[in-house]
Amino acid sequence: MSVSSPQRLALAALLSAAAVPAFAQTPKPNRPRGTIEEAEVEVVKERENQLPEAARNYDKVQLAPPPKADRAVRYTFPDFRLPSQNLNPTVRVLTIKQEELAPLQGNYARLGVGNYASLFGEAHAHTTRNEDHSFGLDLRHLSSARGPVDGKNSSVSQSRLGVNGELYRGAMTLGAKVNLGRDRANFYGYSPQTEPKPTADSIKQTFFRADAQAFIRNRDRDAKFQYDLAAGYRYWKDHYQATESDLYAQLRTAYYVTEKGRVRIDGDLSFISQKDSAFEVSRPFVQATAQYEQNIAGRLDVAVGATLGYTGDTVNNAKQVTVFPAIRLGYAVVEDKFVLFGGLGGGLQRTTLYDLTQENAWLAPNQRVADTRRGPTVFFGFNATPVRALQTSVKVTLANDRNLYFYNLSRRDSTKYDLVYDQKSTQFVNVHGEVIYNAAEKLRIGTKLDYNGYKVHSLQKPYHRPNFQGVFFASYNMYDKLMLGGELYVLSSSYGSVLRRSATLPVSFSEVVRPTDAVIDLNLRADYRFSENLSFFVLGNNLLGRKYERFLNYPSKGINVLAGVGYQF
Repeated sequence: MSVSSPQRLALAALLSAAAVPAFAQTPKPNRPRGTIEEAEVEVVKERENQLPEAARNYDKVQLAPPPKADRAVRYTFPDFRLPSQNLNPTVRVLTIKQEELAPLQGNYARLGVGNYASLFGEAHAHTTRNEDHSFGLDLRHLSSARGPVDGKNSSVSQSRLGVNGELYRGAMTLGAKVNLGRDRANFYGYSPQTEPKPTADSIKQTFFRADAQAFIRNRDRDAKFQYDLAAGYRYWKDHYQATESDLYAQLRTAYYVTEKGRVRIDGDLSFISQKDSAFEVSRPFVQATAQYEQNIAGRLDVAVGATLGYTGDTVNNAKQVTVFPAIRLGYAVVEDKFVLFGGLGGGLQRTTLYDLTQENAWLAPNQRVADTRRGPTVFFGFNATPVRALQTSVKVTLANDRNLYFYNLSRRDSTKYDLVYDQKSTQFVNVHGEVIYNAAEKLRIGTKLDYNGYKVHSLQKPYHRPNFQGVFFASYNMYDKLMLGGELYVLSSSYGSVLRRSATLPVSFSEVVRPTDAVIDLNLRADYRFSENLSFFVLGNNLLGRKYERFLNYPSKGINVLAGVGYQF
């Protein structure tokens, strides 16, 4: 039977359709695993794969456009401590860290008034962020026309002017700054029975301070050689005949020999010329520390070196040349969580009238100032971050101090103070601890505590050096509109001595040791930002109203409040 061409085509189509399901059901031959069978792959460009929508417990990430830059200055207001309180704690109160901001205006001014006829004013003018340079001007004045004793006889004032500037040239920073200051105080520590009362001008004391410095430093943190060199001149004088001129220089360097090892060389140079009504003296000072630091296995840090120093002071015939070890070991028990450290050290500590009169404004004339020789020292402690935002540390220092200064009432005038020294070395023990909790730069709570133990020999007591001092502080930033803060200062009682006149003849005098008052000082502050430019502040000092005597014969103010307004432009 013959089949025509159309019939042959129809028959072929029928056989092909029947072969497809038969082929699909044919069992696979028993071939070794991994054998790739011959096949034809057909690529269809127009095909679309559609999947069912997945169930998810999160939203799709959306990238919002960058926010518009906020040109408003967001800063925290400093604590305006009225100067007559003279707490001078060695612990430093941390406030909420200023945020890194977009381009901003750098100028603002504030004015405030308070009881005790207090006046406060400050102004700051600074260039905004610039990659080439930065310049600034700072003015500040704080005064009280009346005080805790006989009104204006215990008045006080502080004035400051600062100018600074920096130029950025590649990895190098060139800069200079000038700071000027004038302080006014009165010797109001006279007996309440004194009649007639002295006039304010007859007991006044003023200090003028000037500090001019130029510096050059490396701002490339990744460079092998790091350096910071500064040189300057400081000048000080008081209301009478005392002057102090200080030509100084400072050097800080580090050279990375390897990725984990570096050599450090630090140096300090100072030449002081001190003049007073009764003497004139030169006080040279030079000190250098060389160390090699190495990190071992990522956990152990070792620093080995020595400190060599020289001072021209001859008070108590102390050694003028000192050599002390500079050794430190640090071991990370838990990386970034718990570090133990310890070491040996020592060195000279420069002492100047420029600094001493900021701590005690009632020094008598003709004071012999001496540098402190601290060493050898032993120190050990730990740093820990047990949980996020919580920092703790403890450090114990044991030292021998030669020519450590103390304050005691002058035998010539009980309204003034002399610097006194133990004729032998003072054994010194310090235990320092701090705990700080910082939550997202909005809330900061913490405490810093110090115990100081002094063993003196030729002195009856470590005059006017308290054994315990501490501060408890807190700050809260509420939506960048309201800043609240407070500090509670605590200083234990210390000692001073006075001369007592006998009630019988012949007249004689005996030295009597008296304790000072313990200090408990509560300060609170609030700053309210009314608008982008206008803000208001209020500060309360010594809110417990304790007129304590940090220094014998000199009571502090009671409750004092300062309030004012600030404007940013």
